[in-house]
Amino acid sequence: MTDIAYSGPAQPRRLPLPEFIAMLAFLFATIAFSIDAMLPALPDIAADLTPDNVNRAQLILTSFVAGMGLGTLFAGPISDALGRKRTITLGFGLYILATIAALYADSLEFLLAARFVQGLGAAGPRIVGLALVRDLYEGREMARITSFVMMIFIMIPAVAPTLGAAIISISGWHGVFLAFIAFAVIGALWLNIRQEETLPPAARRPLRVGTLVAAAREVLSDRQVMLATLILTLGFGQMFGLLSSAQQLFGETYGKGENFHLWFALMALLSGSGTVLNATFVMRFGMRRIAKWAYVMQTIVSAVVLVLLLTDALPQALRFPAFFFWATSVFFMAGVTFGNLNALALQRMGHIAGMAASIIAAISTLAAVAIAAPVGLLYDGTAIPAISATLICSGLAWILVRRLDD
Repeated sequence: MTDIAYSGPAQPRRLPLPEFIAMLAFLFATIAFSIDAMLPALPDIAADLTPDNVNRAQLILTSFVAGMGLGTLFAGPISDALGRKRTITLGFGLYILATIAALYADSLEFLLAARFVQGLGAAGPRIVGLALVRDLYEGREMARITSFVMMIFIMIPAVAPTLGAAIISISGWHGVFLAFIAFAVIGALWLNIRQEETLPPAARRPLRVGTLVAAAREVLSDRQVMLATLILTLGFGQMFGLLSSAQQLFGETYGKGENFHLWFALMALLSGSGTVLNATFVMRFGMRRIAKWAYVMQTIVSAVVLVLLLTDALPQALRFPAFFFWATSVFFMAGVTFGNLNALALQRMGHIAGMAASIIAAISTLAAVAIAAPVGLLYDGTAIPAISATLICSGLAWILVRRLDD
């Protein structure tokens, strides 16, 4: 990995690239940890707070994602006006306050509200971290660096359920929220102590209605940005759809409940190779071509597995291996495509990176929740709803990605 010359109006002291990538991965991992560490807790939460309708416990995941989607509308423009570091720190502060509230939740409704506000806060590190990268890098170099960030980021799902299960065994499901607070404090301190501000005052855009409207209009009218955003929506939708049902699929459908966290860790580790491959080959083949072939692969894999399940063609001994292979492919696809699609979307938006990142993430996240929540609630004891949703989403993404410019 090599340093790339900063193209902004003033050059801040930059961290060594390995530390820069590790810090960003830690900031982004707030989201993954906030979702995946909750997975082992869902049965206990369902038993305590919604015993009459255990499927409602899945809303603990989607409420967080919905809050994050709404928060992204504000995090980017605020960072364009106040700077990247201050906005990320404010986001962490809101996240910590909501987490403290969740510690005292005695009803599902209160917990869902706290998780929604948690998501609002998590939008800061997620969106502004991406704008911070765009301040310093662009094009294929941005995609390459984002892939290295995602490579570390995707390791979090490998350990989060195991860590969550360990915490729950000691202190119950409320204890997971103490780990969230520690995670946020470490991220905020690392950023504020080590990273200089990447958006100097001269490059900031005041929070005026006219300025915001003009920037939003520029983003929304750009064909490349909107195509990449729609494809990201389909990618996030199918991944969140799988996550919503993951604990039930592993535990109830395939009888792996006791070792769910270990299977999930293995799945995350195997799928992490997608980010390695993308970082290795994106400079050679380009972002669009790699994303296209990833969705081709996902469409074919989902179609084959769905047909095998619908026709009952698989013997009992092969049903879980087939499901596990398919689930791993969904996360592999995310590692290959998400960094590339974000880089493609932001390629011409460096001057309004915060606003662009906000709009892209808000649309893709909120629309993905609209896909994922029904998929999770349609869980019927089989993997068919999740696989069907993935087949549809990947097939549409395959068609759309061919229209992107590289």
